[in-house]
Amino acid sequence: MRTASRVLCLGLALGAPADAQTGPEPVRDNSFLLEEAYNQEAGVVQHISLFVRSRETGDWAYAFTQEWPATTWRHQLGYTLILCRVGGAATHTGPGDLAVNYRLQLAGGEGGAVAVAPRVTLLIPTGSASRGLGAGGVGLQANLPVSWQPSRALVTHWNAGAILTPRARNLVGERARTVGLNLGQSVIWLVMPSLNFVVETAWTREEDVTGPGRRAATEQLVIAPGVRAALNLPRGLQVVPGVAFPIGVGRSRGQRSVALYLSFEHPFRRADPARGRAGGRDRGVAPGGRRRPGAAALPRRAGA
Repeated sequence: MRTASRVLCLGLALGAPADAQTGPEPVRDNSFLLEEAYNQEAGVVQHISLFVRSRETGDWAYAFTQEWPATTWRHQLGYTLILCRVGGAATHTGPGDLAVNYRLQLAGGEGGAVAVAPRVTLLIPTGSASRGLGAGGVGLQANLPVSWQPSRALVTHWNAGAILTPRARNLVGERARTVGLNLGQSVIWLVMPSLNFVVETAWTREEDVTGPGRRAATEQLVIAPGVRAALNLPRGLQVVPGVAFPIGVGRSRGQRSVALYLSFEHPFRRADPARGRAGGRDRGVAPGGRRRPGAAALPRRAGA
């Protein structure tokens, strides 16, 4: 059965898709475990690093994600690369599975307090299944993030998703079809324009290959309090560091991790001097003219 350390490694890519937010407005993007329903602005690219380390085992996983607008802000493309260390009978360090993401801004891009941006992800088995670093087969994930800003000081985010791996493989090469599920919710308190407090809750249900055509399910539930800040620098560069502390509850009680987050976001083409933007929409403006809330990565089985 998959160990907790292997889940940590396989999980980062599912949470990796992130969302843009730049400029001097209050930072409301860059979640740790959940995905927020806001695509990149046209002409703006985001580079995201997330490092998660288990305080119990010392195992860790690092995810690097890039998000690019595709033609317009309604369409977004991205990818996530994983490097992880997993333990057990033997310790292995190496690349995890590759995630290639597409997301559609279905609602909320031009007005209103609610935004919806469904995502699909192709998971390519670049990680070694025999070493516990990958699923051992091509996977497909769908995730539905919904973001709602009920007041000027609060933003909430809601996630529901599923993942299918038709021919997953275990450590000894046995194969079976596996299905995973994920749910999540977060509340973000906009304390100051560049300082936010975050509380995220994430539940996942994973299946492991236990024999030819056989599988067993495990569940994980964590609550992660955290804090993030924004540094707005010349030429449109915004740097957002953050830290969170995922804590297992229920059946996951006793699991404790540390998550370190760092985002760089900047224009990749010259701004339009007549409109003060790098193509597309005004950067960093939420539906209804508010600073939009935005998002980023989660330790789930790899993707966003």
